[in-house]
Amino acid sequence: MADIGPPIIGVSENIRKIRELVEHVATTGFNTVIFGESGVGKEVIAQNLYMKSPRLGKPFVKINCAALPEGLLESELFGYERGAFTGAEQKRKGKFQLAHGGVLLLDEIGDMSLVLQAKLLHVLQSGEFAPLGSDKDVKTDTWVIAATNHDLKQDIIDGKFREDLYYRLNIIKIQITPLRERPEDIPPLIDYYLQEFALQLGSSNIQKPDRQVIERLVGYHWPGNVRELQNVLKRMLVLGDADKIVDELFEGHDVQAPTQDPPNRVPPEGHVATAAPAADALQSILDMGNKELIANNTFSLKAAKKKAVDKVEKEIITYVLAKTDWNRSKAAKILKVSYKTLLNKITELNINPPTGDSGFME
Repeated sequence: MADIGPPIIGVSENIRKIRELVEHVATTGFNTVIFGESGVGKEVIAQNLYMKSPRLGKPFVKINCAALPEGLLESELFGYERGAFTGAEQKRKGKFQLAHGGVLLLDEIGDMSLVLQAKLLHVLQSGEFAPLGSDKDVKTDTWVIAATNHDLKQDIIDGKFREDLYYRLNIIKIQITPLRERPEDIPPLIDYYLQEFALQLGSSNIQKPDRQVIERLVGYHWPGNVRELQNVLKRMLVLGDADKIVDELFEGHDVQAPTQDPPNRVPPEGHVATAAPAADALQSILDMGNKELIANNTFSLKAAKKKAVDKVEKEIITYVLAKTDWNRSKAAKILKVSYKTLLNKITELNINPPTGDSGFME
């Protein structure tokens, strides 16, 4: 039996709806497919379905369809008789038999071969299967939950997934939104996993990241989703120096804006919009500042360049800060600079919000 994982953590609309759906679906035993990117928490949803179902206490069995070659996956799913193939020295039960009365999670089902898809369809339709090397069918009462990061409808079009199996499996569909599109879930996830990892490490002294670090974590795009967040928090607990760990997190990663702007996120068009104030600032330098330098015989290309760059940078940074309600962490993300670099620029260029220093947000 697999270890049972955490509750469904989050405050976003997507997570709230998933919790409600889990409550409704868990008692039905209807075949379910959980869709979402890698690391988003598909197994957690499957475990919660199991925990709220009448099958709690029966086996919860998981198999990763992408981790095994076709022949081995078939024997793992359906079991085999002694002598069924070379190396089969004794009879062995498959996952369907082991999960009888409980739940079988077919993780990454989009990577299952078409041959095995046909055999799986037969099991779902009849509730029976024959182990390899046997001519006798075995009955199974198993709630099948599938998980995938594939677009199965596109796989059907591409001839990689059976349409009849898709509709047999997809009675209930649960779609988990990527973490980057639900940033409001990051603080509660941080709280939960810090507590969990501290217990694993036998530590009772948990140092929660400060507000500035959490704000930067909220602004990160999390290509590895919740799994990546877990790894970052583990490093913080073991190594400390949260600022350095977050700096390394952002290094070498361009921020990828989501296709739809979630609540309280900075619109991705900020990069394009900065072109207008930059051009205006440059033109003002050409029209005024350098004329004064030339008239006073103090003109040099180096001085002109420095003055132009400072003016342009100040206009751009001020514009982006204003667009983010003077939130320095979000502005640093849009400008693709570290938080410390932005603070230095704000001081150097004497940038202040309309309400003074107190108008800044971390």
